[in-house]
Amino acid sequence: MIDKDTIDKIMEATNIVDVVSEFVTLRKTGINYKGLCPFHDDKTPSFIVSPTKGICHCFACGKGGNAVNFLMEHEQITYPDALRWLAKKYNIEIQERELSAEEKQLASDRESMFVVNEWAKKYFQDILKNNPDGQAIGLQYFRSRGIRDDIIEKFNLGYALPRRDALSKAAIAAGYNAEYLVKTGLCYRKDNGDLVDRYAGRVIFPWFSVSGKVNAFGGRLLDSRTKGVQQKYVNSPESDIFHKERELYGLYQAKREIAKQDHVYMVEGYTDVIAMHQCGICNVVANSGTALSIHQVRALHRFTPNITLLYDGDEAGIHAAMRGTDMLLAEGMNIKVLLLPDGDDPDSFSRKHSAEEFRKYVEENQADFIRFKSDVMLKGVNDPVKRSEAITSIVRSVSVIPNQITRDTYIHECADRLRMSEQTLINTMNAFIRGDIDNAQKEQEREQRRQASEQAAQGQGATGNTDKTDISGNPENPVISDSPVARSGQSAPNPIEPLLVRLIMQHGNDVIYRNIETEDGNTINLTVAQFIDYDLSQDNLSFSNPIHQTILHEVALHSGEEGFSPDSFFSTYHDINVSNVATRYSFNKYQLCRSLEMNPDEESVRLNTIHLLSDFREHTVQEMMNTLKVRLAEAQRDRNGEEVRAILKEMMDIRQLRDTIADSIGKSLVRNL
Repeated sequence: MIDKDTIDKIMEATNIVDVVSEFVTLRKTGINYKGLCPFHDDKTPSFIVSPTKGICHCFACGKGGNAVNFLMEHEQITYPDALRWLAKKYNIEIQERELSAEEKQLASDRESMFVVNEWAKKYFQDILKNNPDGQAIGLQYFRSRGIRDDIIEKFNLGYALPRRDALSKAAIAAGYNAEYLVKTGLCYRKDNGDLVDRYAGRVIFPWFSVSGKVNAFGGRLLDSRTKGVQQKYVNSPESDIFHKERELYGLYQAKREIAKQDHVYMVEGYTDVIAMHQCGICNVVANSGTALSIHQVRALHRFTPNITLLYDGDEAGIHAAMRGTDMLLAEGMNIKVLLLPDGDDPDSFSRKHSAEEFRKYVEENQADFIRFKSDVMLKGVNDPVKRSEAITSIVRSVSVIPNQITRDTYIHECADRLRMSEQTLINTMNAFIRGDIDNAQKEQEREQRRQASEQAAQGQGATGNTDKTDISGNPENPVISDSPVARSGQSAPNPIEPLLVRLIMQHGNDVIYRNIETEDGNTINLTVAQFIDYDLSQDNLSFSNPIHQTILHEVALHSGEEGFSPDSFFSTYHDINVSNVATRYSFNKYQLCRSLEMNPDEESVRLNTIHLLSDFREHTVQEMMNTLKVRLAEAQRDRNGEEVRAILKEMMDIRQLRDTIADSIGKSLVRNL
């Protein structure tokens, strides 16, 4: 358990821009920063980071919060683990008490797997550096490849002893559960139940998540067994913490340089990445010989839209360069391709050249993907049918590019290079685009039918369970959770409620009434939040969303205190749901530059508060009246005289409340009551 003083120290040291930049490339826009949202497929930057507020928010999907919220969502970790992540980043020591046996048992499987992997990484490193076999076999292999000690350390390379139970026995002796050795893939069980080390006799390449956690390993055979063996490399199997289609080897070590250079090199293997780092080129990742996935492309796009595919110049390299490129183009990536001279791969080429020579060669020899594909597919092709198929494939690639100007530019260039009618290519491209749109619509319809069918089978109907209470507090979609009006099923959410909550978050601490005399003869000042809280309580009204009510209560309680700020207060609030909702209301969707910002004066804030409260009451009263009308009709239909009289009495009381509201804002309300 982390004590409150340490939490406060962590939050005080945390810089939200610094934290988010670990995962997203940010560009400064006015007083804020903007980037592609890491939580959904973001085509245009919609993720805003405010250094002054200490929070972030996506205006497309709504996710965000303070640095802790961001880490919890992005890394799928717990609140304490997010605090530990920040403490490690800012070198803050955490004093924690020892967990009980019961608490250890309740620790998540995911975290246990990360812990085991971290231990295994250090174990493999120790074997490589300090064990005679590790030095004679593993270390000698890395040095034979020209890999320096500092690069070995940078990538945490290691070695696994040839004995098939060496790691499992060491892990169990250190107190680690055999269950997690199997779940992480470090070991597997034979039919008789014995544990077997997966990587025995191999050099080890740890995989790291974007945040730096060890989530997998790759192991390479070293001796004569590699001859004729199809599987030189063995990677960790799929697990709760490792999905290969979502990971890129070297991204953790490369992410800062990728953002700095606004460019990334894609290579095939571990040693290609490592050799290029040693050469001085650090903005490089590897997909490790598998086809690119949409998850990998989007992970890269958060840091840069510019990518160069860097492969061997042989047939296998050409094939590798062609795989997944339509996916890259569809995600808005700017693709260049470079095939190295025959006999060279990125590993061997980088060892022969300095970083400056390497970059110069790339700059002079890389080609945009469309030109590369044209050269490859049409080289030596004279058959009209095959030529037509090649051109169709090229136009197909152009059609997936989301930017219309880029598409038109490529089509124009293709027409010149291929000596074809530009209109013919445009017609073909448009046919592909229309087909993709139709297919997407059909897929969406199929998915909607599938969901409706599932819901109907569950007895909830096509629209789902309408009784479900939603207390998400989404400002764009407020939901009344448990008010009498909501329970009747006849009302819509009060549209003024989110406007009041936004006012509370942005101006709740502003004083709008000064020197108000109290019954005991003292004078007080009233802030926006205090006035709203007091005013609603006079009529026994409250916000229907519990999270909204919590925000009002907390700001009303603390506003006026020296140094209090709703932004800062909720950025470290103990309830993550409340913190997230408050964050959303702190942001305005459209940010003005400082020179255009208007700071409303006390009078305008007061008038805005009064008007919003009046509108809130109007809507609430009207909904109450609508509910009573329904009840009255039911009572009259049932000929329940006592119920009719009670309802008419309630309606009279509500009319009086309506008239009071009308008087308070100096206007008459005309209602068909």
